[in-house]
Amino acid sequence: MRTSLAIAVGALALTGLAACSSEPTPATVAGASAAPAKGGPVTVAATDTECKVAVTELAAGTSTFAITNGGTKVTEFYVYAPGDRVMGEVENIVPGLTREVIVELPAGSYETACKPGMVGKGVRGPLKVTGEHKPLSDDAQLAEATASYKRYIKSQSDTLLIKAQEFVDAVKAEDIDKAKALFPVSRTYWERIEPVAEIFGDLDPAIDARENDVAEGEEWTGFHRIEKDLWVGKDVSKDGPIADKLMADIKTIVEQSNSAELSPVLLANGAKGLLDEVASGKITGEEDRYSHTDLWDFDANLQGSKAAVQSLRPVLEERAPELVKTLDEKFAGAEAALGAHQKGDGWKLHTELSKGDLKKLSDAINALAEPISKIAAVVAK
Repeated sequence: MRTSLAIAVGALALTGLAACSSEPTPATVAGASAAPAKGGPVTVAATDTECKVAVTELAAGTSTFAITNGGTKVTEFYVYAPGDRVMGEVENIVPGLTREVIVELPAGSYETACKPGMVGKGVRGPLKVTGEHKPLSDDAQLAEATASYKRYIKSQSDTLLIKAQEFVDAVKAEDIDKAKALFPVSRTYWERIEPVAEIFGDLDPAIDARENDVAEGEEWTGFHRIEKDLWVGKDVSKDGPIADKLMADIKTIVEQSNSAELSPVLLANGAKGLLDEVASGKITGEEDRYSHTDLWDFDANLQGSKAAVQSLRPVLEERAPELVKTLDEKFAGAEAALGAHQKGDGWKLHTELSKGDLKKLSDAINALAEPISKIAAVVAK
């Protein structure tokens, strides 16, 4: 998400959370097999050239990774299953910062990766997970929460297919005005499902990478490539193949998202990850930097986050009722702050907002992100 509920058995950024059920095992020497140890997060020391994970082996279940960026570049941390399926991730770790992520991992072979500069394949290392664990989704309430969220993803992805096709058709017809109008609308549905979409390796960046997200030598494709041609070049006569690829990638990711097995902890992590996207990117205007339609994405992220939390609501009401009250209050505050900038059926452009407007929005999102960051620990009990 970048940007972001790596929903499949992973998680996004959560600060200040302790490890849950599994017990990480520290490596005795670099690259050595791990021996059992008790408690505490798995520490990850990230630099511009290294990704030193304190363990090479974990017990199956939920674990917390605490990543400290000792380098000079903003970095990301991932846990990958075979095929670069994202099991957990945390983005936008600025130099000097430590961020945490909770991940639920069944037995198997995985890779960890730090991505200095947030581009490329990253600095990778092996991670072995062994033993048996009772999946969180064995709990009936949590199983219903994931089923509820999957229904939401299905409804949004169905509409995404329609709106993305309309956008692609307008681009291929070289109808610039129509394509510009459809750009933020189609992205609304994309942003709502992105936490699930981010699970699937290179498909998410192929669809949604910004120009500076693309590693040297790789082709820039997707929404933002077309956005630049619409608003800056004002010429999409050569964008037919890019538009066709965008639609093909969206169809693939919708199919995979609708069939993905989701872990309940990922609903919580995805809710937080969507807010992180707003706080770290959309609030600055860097996401839709050519069209300035960031507030459409902002609203989609907020509503997608709320849908994930609402799916978990019965569990939270039983386990943490005071947290539910706080979440309701902070969601209302964030929605009110954003609602002040509605314009017709859409939103004001990012360039129409003052620094004071953006500060109020940022404060409201940060106030909401704090209680949301507590949900994963409640779910993983």
